[in-house]
This record gives sequence, C-alpha cells and structure tokens, in this order.
Amino acid sequence: MYPISLTMAGVAALINIWLGIRIGDVRRAEKISIGDGGNEKLTARMRAQANFIENVPLVLILIVLIEMAVGGTIDGVAHSPTWLWVVASLFMLGRVAHALGMDGSFKQGRMIGTILALLTLTGLGIYAVALPFLHIDQPTEVENIQASE
Repeated sequence: MYPISLTMAGVAALINIWLGIRIGDVRRAEKISIGDGGNEKLTARMRAQANFIENVPLVLILIVLIEMAVGGTIDGVAHSPTWLWVVASLFMLGRVAHALGMDGSFKQGRMIGTILALLTLTGLGIYAVALPFLHIDQPTEVENIQASE
C-alpha cells in the first residue's frame, strides 16, 4: 500500500468536489447555466478549478512514483518518507489557498498556492529525474524476510 498516494488522491477528489460546489453556488445565484456569463466571480472560480486540474494529476503521478521508489515496509507496515507527506500536504493546502485567493476571500492565497505548486512540481520533478542515479539501496522483500528470520 502507498499511504501518501492514496491519501492525497482522496484529498484531491474532495477538493475538486468543493471547487465544483463553489462554481455551482455562483451559477445558481447568478442564474448562469452555461459559460461564465461575463461574471468575474464565476470566471475566477472556474479558473481555480481548471488550475487545480492542470496541476494535480502530474503532482499525484510524481508522488506515486517517488513513493514506490523510496517507500518500503518494516515488519509488514508501509513506511513512506516523512518529507513526502509534508510536501504533498503543503501542495494540497496551497491548492485550497489558491482557490480562495482567486475570488478574493484570501488575497494572498493565489500567490501562496502558485508558489507552492511551482516549488512542488520543480522539486518533485528534479528528484524524480535524479532518483534513478542516486542508487538508494532499498531492501527487497526477500531481504526483509531473511532479516526477520
């Protein structure tokens, strides 16, 4: 099991639902069925969700692959790097901040979310490129079983 990947995919699904609900609220209030009707608040909320969809899949893919490469099991319990939990959590918090910043609820949120997204994509991307060359020796299942005997 890959706990970071699974948890963050679930969090991403819930944030995406929340973003869709926020769009629906404006659509109902302003009676806009299709498009943005020239409504700036609706446009901002639609862009926040689009930005979410543009960034989250690649970050989730990187998280999964990194977790698979460096995670492991100790006594049958999955252990994933703490730093990856922190990075993934900050990224998701940044996506919420970005959405709130897009419609003015939290002015600094857009900048915070953008910076966290760029740092996350850059950091995970560089790490993923470097990882095959770092020669991190992870014990195999056979080695784990032999060590426990």
